[in-house]
Amino acid sequence: MATDKSFHLGLLYLTHLLINADGIVNEEEEKALQKIKAKEKIPRDVFEGFLADVKTKSPKIIYNEGIALINECDDHKKLNALAHMYKLTEIDGSVHVKEVRLLLYSIKMVAIEFNDVVLAAKKIDY
Repeated sequence: MATDKSFHLGLLYLTHLLINADGIVNEEEEKALQKIKAKEKIPRDVFEGFLADVKTKSPKIIYNEGIALINECDDHKKLNALAHMYKLTEIDGSVHVKEVRLLLYSIKMVAIEFNDVVLAAKKIDY
């Protein structure tokens, strides 16, 4: 079973890629990331490690590590991570094709049903 650290880092890696997918990080996306950090009780040391990692790793490595970490989790945590990603695709008021591709490919890679992700995302409030 995965540790909370695996879930937290996997979630942060994937949301980082999603937020940056369209090439523009807006204020709403930054606020949402902070709300995810608080909602999921991500410790400061894990968040700071994540910030250091994304400065030195390529997007491909970040994605592969993020998926591997999420795949260590149980289905509930997998669904939770993907629901956060789904919610983030809408947060800036526009859904970019690269965000959709990243989300759909991630859903496929962790073997969670899309409809389950949509339902779980509706329960998230930031």
